[in-house]
Amino acid sequence: MGGDDARLRAVVSLAQTMAAAQTPRGCWRAAALGACEALGGGFAALSVWERDRGRLRVLVNAGERAEGEEEFPEEEVYPVHRFPEITEFLHERWAGGGEPDAWVETAEGPVEGEPGGEAASGAHGYGPGYCHQRVAALRRRGRGCCVVAPIVLHGRAWGELYVARPVGAPVFGRADADFATVLAAVVAAGLAQTERLEEVRKLAFTDPLTGLANRRAVDVRLDEALERHRADGAVVSLVVCDLNGLKWVNDTHGHAVGDRLLERFGSVLSRCGAILPGALAARLGGDEFCLLAVGPGADEVVTVATELCERAAGLEFGNGVACGIASTGDDIGPVVSARRLFRLADAAQYRAKAARSARPVVAGRDDEVIRLADSPPKSPHDRRRLRGNPPGH
Repeated sequence: MGGDDARLRAVVSLAQTMAAAQTPRGCWRAAALGACEALGGGFAALSVWERDRGRLRVLVNAGERAEGEEEFPEEEVYPVHRFPEITEFLHERWAGGGEPDAWVETAEGPVEGEPGGEAASGAHGYGPGYCHQRVAALRRRGRGCCVVAPIVLHGRAWGELYVARPVGAPVFGRADADFATVLAAVVAAGLAQTERLEEVRKLAFTDPLTGLANRRAVDVRLDEALERHRADGAVVSLVVCDLNGLKWVNDTHGHAVGDRLLERFGSVLSRCGAILPGALAARLGGDEFCLLAVGPGADEVVTVATELCERAAGLEFGNGVACGIASTGDDIGPVVSARRLFRLADAAQYRAKAARSARPVVAGRDDEVIRLADSPPKSPHDRRRLRGNPPGH
């Protein structure tokens, strides 16, 4: 009864730890570590089946990693056709409605007492009995045995949970494989919750029309960027753009054409932003967009913004953009808040629009911009723009 209680506590702990994870990586790590501890393993991995590429991709390696194993590998993949037991599970067993039970592999080959290397649950045998690839991997990494539990999410094969023990440790048995099947179901529930949370986050921080970040995302990222600027002097640059002539397009050609113009400019902004490592491209609302960069120098940002203006001028039905830039890499005085940087970038954009400039106007390189940002607004429209508030507020 004590063993059953311990396993029940392990299941509860796994579910709670995954539920508390704040990011997909945190969820993957919690799943692997929780399953490893529950099964008394030394190492665990969580992998996802990438159907379009016919491969398993490792998301996380947890526990006692062997040489060369990274916790979150960028490109640790295994072609599914090299694992006959996985191939049969993915393409036959589950497609035919069979239950996805776990199985055991050992460094010596088939599990003792299971003729032909059948699954440790005894319910079936996948493929030719055992997988030479897994056996070779166990030996190469100094592991004695492993239990592999398929993960099913939303009624489809999603990937696998893998837990291994070192050489000399007791070999996993039938009860371990059955318990691994239970753990895989708990992991699947945790992954589903994480997917839902990520979808909610995406909706909260994404502009639905263009797919770019929204004003809320910019505010969060800009606050973080300025903290980094105060800590280590990282250059923070904000490019604010106003798409010219959108009202004319809407009135003349209809809002559907106006929306397509917004989408196309969003794509141009995203492509230009990709030139700056880690830059955030966003739609603030209406016809206003921005690009937030942390790290690149002010001159590099101005070069990218200039290219952005040139590309925007070539958009069908478009009339270019008014573009303003404020960067801590220029002489703009102390930036004590996100609001200050927004006011400077917005004032530069306002100046570009008034001058009908085909190039960006840069705060600190045009004294009029600093004066405009620091002067009291003269009209409700100016007041909104120079507050740094999103359009429509």
